Amino acid sequence: MADNTHAKIEVALAGNPNCGKTSLFNNMTGARQHVGNYAGVTVEKKVGEAKIDGHDIEIIDLPGTYSLTARSLDELAARNVIINENPELIANVVDASNLERNLYLTAQLIELEQPLLLVLNMVDVAKEMGLQFNNKKLEELTGSTVVETIGRSNKGTEGALRGIVKVSKERKIPNVRVNYGDVLEPAIAELEAEVAKLDTGRYPHRWVAIKLLEQDTDILEKVQELDKSGAVLSKAEALHTELNKSVDMDIVFQEYRHRFAVDVFNNVLEVVPEHKDTKSDNIDKILTNRWLGIPIFLCIMWVMFYLVINIAEYPKGWLESAFKLLTDFIGANMDDGLLKSLLNDGIIGGVGAVISFIPHIVLLFVSISFLEDTGYMARAAFVIDRVMRGVGLHGKSFIPMLLGFGCNVPSIMGARILDNPRDRMITILVSPFMSCSARLPVYTLLASAFFPPEDAPTILLGIYTLGIVVAVVTAKVLRTYVFKGEAEPFVMEMPPYHMPTLRSVGIHMWERSVMYLKKAGTFILAASILIWFLTSFPQDVEYSQDYDAAREQVTMTHAQMADEILVNAMLVTEEQQAEANDILGQMLALDEEHKNDPPAEEEEATAEEATQDGAEATVEEPAYFEELKADELYPVAWTLYVNHKAEEDEIKELDLQQGKEKIEQSYAASLGRFIQPVMEPLGFNWRVNIAVIAAVAAKEVMVSTLGTIYAIEASDVDSKSLEEFLSTDPDFNPAIGLGLMVFALLYLPCLATMAVLKRETDSWKWFGAVFAYTSILAWVGAYIAVHIGRALGLG
Repeated sequence: MADNTHAKIEVALAGNPNCGKTSLFNNMTGARQHVGNYAGVTVEKKVGEAKIDGHDIEIIDLPGTYSLTARSLDELAARNVIINENPELIANVVDASNLERNLYLTAQLIELEQPLLLVLNMVDVAKEMGLQFNNKKLEELTGSTVVETIGRSNKGTEGALRGIVKVSKERKIPNVRVNYGDVLEPAIAELEAEVAKLDTGRYPHRWVAIKLLEQDTDILEKVQELDKSGAVLSKAEALHTELNKSVDMDIVFQEYRHRFAVDVFNNVLEVVPEHKDTKSDNIDKILTNRWLGIPIFLCIMWVMFYLVINIAEYPKGWLESAFKLLTDFIGANMDDGLLKSLLNDGIIGGVGAVISFIPHIVLLFVSISFLEDTGYMARAAFVIDRVMRGVGLHGKSFIPMLLGFGCNVPSIMGARILDNPRDRMITILVSPFMSCSARLPVYTLLASAFFPPEDAPTILLGIYTLGIVVAVVTAKVLRTYVFKGEAEPFVMEMPPYHMPTLRSVGIHMWERSVMYLKKAGTFILAASILIWFLTSFPQDVEYSQDYDAAREQVTMTHAQMADEILVNAMLVTEEQQAEANDILGQMLALDEEHKNDPPAEEEEATAEEATQDGAEATVEEPAYFEELKADELYPVAWTLYVNHKAEEDEIKELDLQQGKEKIEQSYAASLGRFIQPVMEPLGFNWRVNIAVIAAVAAKEVMVSTLGTIYAIEASDVDSKSLEEFLSTDPDFNPAIGLGLMVFALLYLPCLATMAVLKRETDSWKWFGAVFAYTSILAWVGAYIAVHIGRALGLG
């Protein structure tokens, strides 16, 4: 290749899971990443861009895999990218602390006959273990260029990028081969000669011959398309049958590749360390203990939810205040009408309710990313393995299920790491029960509305745990009656513990938070506008009374009462009356100035009530009125103030009654009442029914729907938060709130998840089955939760 400093170098980044490949990819590309899917398969494809010494580099981050034998979609996608997308080289990231195991994948990459850069990562961990390697000899034995990196601390990144440029310029194919011994090599050579007669494109002839002897289904299909006569496949079948008489063809190729990895490792190892327990080994004695493992896992989850609930409440309050200011601004500067209602009730009331939960989402992803990067999540899978084995699965299934805590879409797609089709299907079908981040705003909203703050983390842990329990029980039923067969053994490499970097945690948090914001700005915005339309129309509503006339009557009545107050106080001159009204104006101005102040404890318990004649009142005097008390007319002004507040309350009550009458006759209410016979046993009213229906699109829409409904139904001057609306709704109580949380957990996952489930299962039958059994489970679970709540005195 000509040396062109402006040409973009394309490199495929390959490696085992937990080898630090993701950290290296993030270090190289930073924020210059985008995510898509590989052509033809639903496997996430991450592509990033880097720049070094004037060279532009495009890096394709392949799925983490131990092998390229195409037993899973991840393995197939990884090798097809290398062959079909024509990258200039492969950068193979290997964990230096587990070099022998990692070299098994290297042996397979060598066979693909592509220029190879060997990135020796985690060299710091290897040195702590006493391992020391001869990199020059490693280059000779693998036919590659070797560079060293420490991904988690971003050391050696520039060296790795320069290594990519060097290998790209040299275009040197590895000059080594994996030797398969005296029995296999002649057969490989004989079949390779036959394969050479076909146009295999970029697939190396020797590699195709080996794969045919391994009876690789993907290669068998490709050769069948190329070999119309069937001569090559017939030859491969005859050789496979003959060889199988002297060697076990199911494992012999793996044995020789493993022997290659062991030989290379032994030859490059310069210092043989004394065996001693590492820091990770000592920590694992506690965290993966047979008896302590699961309680510790539950404690860690509880702490995570405690942080998510309590720390996020502060920035959530700031966001709610900001939206309140925006609503007040629009209210003060726009005339009443549909546009004002759309902005304040539909968009701000709906989307704002969802966006205010961004701090919770950010903290959740920071926590999950921290646990992943420390290496604890792999231990969680190991700990849960004992539970999973009891239902016919194993801990490896829990890894994609853990992804479900972030989003059910990658959780279902993550099932591709499972080789066994039965395990893969069961994992796909139970993954929707894992509480995704979209459900978190629903849980947080209801927990905050109906339970004390100190109980909220326990409520959240209970809901998340319930999802795991339901998933496990469902898996047992599916394994027993639908997907019968023995579960495969669980083998997983434990990465060493290390402290995550702010960069890696930050990138992970940023990616997921931006995804959440995009959904809020597009899908949830559209849903909020739709819900606003359904709750705002039809406009020609028949009210039980003339509310405009009623409000005028209230205003006239309290104006007369104000005149009587002034006369009774012997204030007969215009100057005296003006002075009292001036103090009243100062009181109202102070109210406006302090409207966002948190109420004092004694004020919270005191309702603003005034009798019709204004003679008695229980309105609590605000502390900020103290400076006005020196005026001799303050007692009169205070009575006027109480009268004014009574007028405001009566008008607010009329507004609320009118809003309820209007929304009760809306299209949304009609739809909600249509399904009310089904939802009545759960205690759900039509508002909840609409939220449940809308949330089929995305679970966050449940929050935005309730926000829109209550915003339209409430008075314009009612500044309560959505939590306060729920907690003061006579149709709601903690038992119903608990039931709604369970319903949100168990019923139909969002449309995006269902679409991916259909693609992964390639079956409308399973799509329909998931729709049916999640709906039934949700109803039954919510019914049980509501009645348990009532039995405990919660409603």
